[in-house]
Amino acid sequence: MKLLVTGASGFIGCRLAQILVEQGHSVIATGRSANEIESARVARLSAAGIRVHEGSLLTPGFADTLVAGCEAVIHLAAAQHEGNVPDAYFRDVNVGGTRALIGAAIEAGVRRFVYGSTIGVYGSARDGELDEDSPPRPENIYGLTKYEAEQAVREHAARIEISIARISETFGPGDFRLLKLFKAINSGAFMMLGSGLNLRQVIYVDDLSRALLLATQHPAAVNQTFVFAGNEVMNTRQMVTQIAQALGKTPSSLRIPIWPFRAAAAVFEATFKPFGLQPPLTQRRLDFFTKSFVFSTAKYQKVLGFQPQVPFAQAARATAAWYRDNGLL
Repeated sequence: MKLLVTGASGFIGCRLAQILVEQGHSVIATGRSANEIESARVARLSAAGIRVHEGSLLTPGFADTLVAGCEAVIHLAAAQHEGNVPDAYFRDVNVGGTRALIGAAIEAGVRRFVYGSTIGVYGSARDGELDEDSPPRPENIYGLTKYEAEQAVREHAARIEISIARISETFGPGDFRLLKLFKAINSGAFMMLGSGLNLRQVIYVDDLSRALLLATQHPAAVNQTFVFAGNEVMNTRQMVTQIAQALGKTPSSLRIPIWPFRAAAAVFEATFKPFGLQPPLTQRRLDFFTKSFVFSTAKYQKVLGFQPQVPFAQAARATAAWYRDNGLL
């Protein structure tokens, strides 16, 4: 197929684009180079023969150029971690950009539009398993605008095949989000904030990429929403222990209360955001130590025949090796 991947300078988009090309697909990629990490990913894609088109989906005509001749779109681009911008920025990028892209895809005759959403639409933990039918309860502007973008995509379901992918916590080689955690464990400086008993279902980036490709191809994926999460449920303590084992280290047993960090994050956000500055600590960063999610994987197994193949311990070893090979540990 010829596919468009947006957010290709992001962690997931970069790896997905490489896997698609390795499997013989033709990839049109778009992303940005706003920092050294994104620029390095653009360079890696270029080395793989993938040109990354830089620009905004809100620029008239840009989305039309990208989708020309494409059979499918996997839309991953989003405003996500920015803490120094107003809420309107998230709505412009996440909702307005999605509307512009799917409109262009329809006009170009694209067959299928896969929207990369987030488990953040569910908000905080609640009792029992979550699944695709659990009511969304987003708690921050990112989760809220991603859910609004889901609704914008569904509005066009009569004119183009759509599929919604709610993506769980994802990691693997090339991920910089968990680099600080790996470095802290490796150096013996890691401290657990809170109990460490919050639950998570992490998915390996290569497994997620296979799932996203299935969502563009499988007939049964049309007009469906899927939660793409791993099949291992672990708490944060267990996650840290497995990462330590991958690094050949013994994790610290030190645990400290999280409430002072919550208070500090609130002060930083209130102080820095009005001046357009990135706070050194935010509430969303602390979610790593507090939010719990347990998901049913029954739907993607039954409908798509998908099953994650890489266990967390193996993925942690591969990620640690990548960090070392790139001089990051």
